[in-house]
Amino acid sequence: MDRTETLEKVIDVVRETLDLDDSVELTEGTSFKDLGADSFDLLQLVTDLEQEFDMTFDAENIDEIATVGDAVDAILAA
Repeated sequence: MDRTETLEKVIDVVRETLDLDDSVELTEGTSFKDLGADSFDLLQLVTDLEQEFDMTFDAENIDEIATVGDAVDAILAA
């Protein structure tokens, strides 16, 4: 899967997990904090992404996932 496909899937998961309306613009630079995500939301998002992509994030790097692009990078590196 290439970066564009991964980005599209990550955006879909973020929208669903954070219950975001389609009118909310999401890009690689979109911060989860700016979307109003708290620590519970981020934990749920990580879990949902792991399930969607059938992978596991490196526990040491989870705190570094602050934007949509960070999530894409971590998935592609897994």
